[in-house]
Amino acid sequence: MKFENSEYFKSIKHSKIEKPFGTFYFCERFFIAELNESVHFDWEMVKDVMSDVIKFYGADAKLGYLSNRVNSYSMNPHSWEKVYKKYGILVASAIVAYNNFTSMNAAIEKQFSSKSIKRCYSLTEAVNWISNLKELN
Repeated sequence: MKFENSEYFKSIKHSKIEKPFGTFYFCERFFIAELNESVHFDWEMVKDVMSDVIKFYGADAKLGYLSNRVNSYSMNPHSWEKVYKKYGILVASAIVAYNNFTSMNAAIEKQFSSKSIKRCYSLTEAVNWISNLKELN
């Protein structure tokens, strides 16, 4: 379920940023990514989004990242470590998987990450998990 169609869209204060490759929602303690169908989310796109994240939250913020995988896309799983090393503001991440293929990809990505990545099967599960992280409260 897209964030805009969820119960959270009206109840969680957020700012929306649209890019040619996806839509991003900046909430108080976490941000949500919904990438477009068939995009290859490469390092240049990551840097583009992270530039907006830093502008919005500040370079010293501690944030959660929620990847709401409503569409099928690809990325290099090594990108997780590059983001952690370059920016250092992500405390934990959640991946919402809506099918077995996405769930398997999330499992692979989790193997490449030194930080916590939670696989979730609904937007509700992901928002509840990330909202209750002690590191973000």
